[in-house]
Order: sequence, then structure tokens, then C-alpha cells
Amino acid sequence: MEVKKLKKDRIKDFIKHCKKHRNEVDESFLYDEDLKDFKPNDENPTYIVTDELGDIKATASLIIDDYHKSGKRARFRIFHSEFNDISYYDMLLKAILKHREGLDNYFIFIPMTNKKLNGIIKEMKFNVERYSFLLMRKDLDVSKYSFPKDYKIRAFRPGLDEEIYCEIRNKAFKNLKGNDTPITPKMVKKITEDKDYIEGGLMILLHKDKPVGLIRLADDEYENEPMINIGPFAIIPEYQNKGLGRNLLRASLKFAKEKSYEKTILCVNGENERAKALYIQEGFKQVEGVICYKYDLKNLK
Repeated sequence: MEVKKLKKDRIKDFIKHCKKHRNEVDESFLYDEDLKDFKPNDENPTYIVTDELGDIKATASLIIDDYHKSGKRARFRIFHSEFNDISYYDMLLKAILKHREGLDNYFIFIPMTNKKLNGIIKEMKFNVERYSFLLMRKDLDVSKYSFPKDYKIRAFRPGLDEEIYCEIRNKAFKNLKGNDTPITPKMVKKITEDKDYIEGGLMILLHKDKPVGLIRLADDEYENEPMINIGPFAIIPEYQNKGLGRNLLRASLKFAKEKSYEKTILCVNGENERAKALYIQEGFKQVEGVICYKYDLKNLK
């Protein structure tokens, strides 16, 4: 078997492979909507391993968009072999390393339940960077929320609030692993143009006229069921630990309920224990856990 660069005539086969195995890996960018317009290019370098019949048996694909490039990182969309043999992963990694210019590391999320792949990734000298957990809240009553005097929430205004969104999000996430790369107004504009955007579901928290927090609710699905996905959820540092986050979360849950969504999901970093405790107190339960591994590129020859 040999590694080949994915060409246009094999895109359908690649997508079929991704859909077949997405439950074994992190499927964040392997949903039908993500793959519908997939094209192998400089932002999505992709390699495959085929058998003697030409069937795809292993693949590696990176995401190197503007956001990831600005953080000098690239994320694996998929890194998978039908054979639990490290030699296939080695072949794919050697091929994908051709696309490391200007980057400090590659990173990948692996479900904790996939013990074999976790073992292979560690053997290949990927290092654990962090843990992340997916939490779900099923249809429950929502506690009342109430903000102190001079605080209010309003809907995001496309075309006007992109810089405000960036300011809040970048300040709040400055020291949060995996989210510390700043975003730009251009990226926020793209968020509001995506199909998962819900009008009114992106809220800004104001203290008098000062923007101090935000929360985004997006249309999503999990295990083929429609639900709300919360994220980002941010309060700038000087306004944290005042109960504002809890009330902003409750306001978003009320919005989701009014929109007839029965389930809500969100992700939280393992080291963010205060946030995870808040979510559990508000009715969320952990349903998945993943490990984020990093492959250092800085010292490679």
C-alpha cells in the first residue's frame, strides 16, 4: 500500500470513508454539512492509503484555515486507519508533514473511549495538551434569571457588533487552552452567515453601555437529534465571579426552550473546573470526553 494525495476524482470516496468512521474519531468537522462542499486544497491538505483494489483504507486531512494559521497550528479533520497498525499512521504523518511551513504544531482530538487509537497516538510522540468534555442538558425547567441594576442583554447586531464580539471573546479566552488565538471581525461575520446561525441566539451582555459578556446559541444535532449548541460563552475577566455567567446561561436556556429545542450541548475544557461545576449545577451532564494531543513541529528537521 502507498500514500497518495487526495485528488478530485476520489473526493466522494474520501467523504464515504469519513462518514463510515466518524463515530470512532472526533466528528466535529465530519458532519454531512461540513463534508458537503469539501475540497482538498492548501487549507485542507488530504492524503489517503488505498489497498490493491483501490479502496481507501486510511486517511489524514488537516484544517489550515485563517484562524488556525494565525495561531500557527493545524487541526486534524481526520487521522484514521482501518488497520490498528502504527505503520499506516506513520506513512500518513510523513506525507502530511509537507504542509507544516509556518506552523508550530498539529493537534487532534481523540475520544477517550478509543483506547487503541490513543495508544497509537502516544506511541507516535503526540503529547497530551488538554482534556475536553461534551455536556448535555435535556428538556428541563429553566431557573429564573435576574441581572443586577445597570445590566442588560440584547441581541447581536450583524454588521455592527463584530468588533464587540471579538473584544469580549478574545479578552475572556486569552488564557484558555485551545481558544487563546484571537479571532477577527471577518471570522465573526462568517459565523453570522452560517446556516446554523439563529437570529436572536447570539446575545451581548452590557453593563450600562459597556459590553462585558456574550453567549452564542447555534442550531446543531447530536446523534441525529436537533439541539442547541452553546459556544462561545464568555465574560470578560474583571466581571467574572459575580453571578453574571449563571444568569446569562439561564437566559440562553430560556431562549432555547422558547424555540422548542429539547436538548442543549456545550463543550468545556477539563481544567476549567469552575465552568464545568456551573454547568452541572444548571442541569448539564457529561456525555463524552476527548483528549487533545499536540504534535510539536518546531524541532523537526
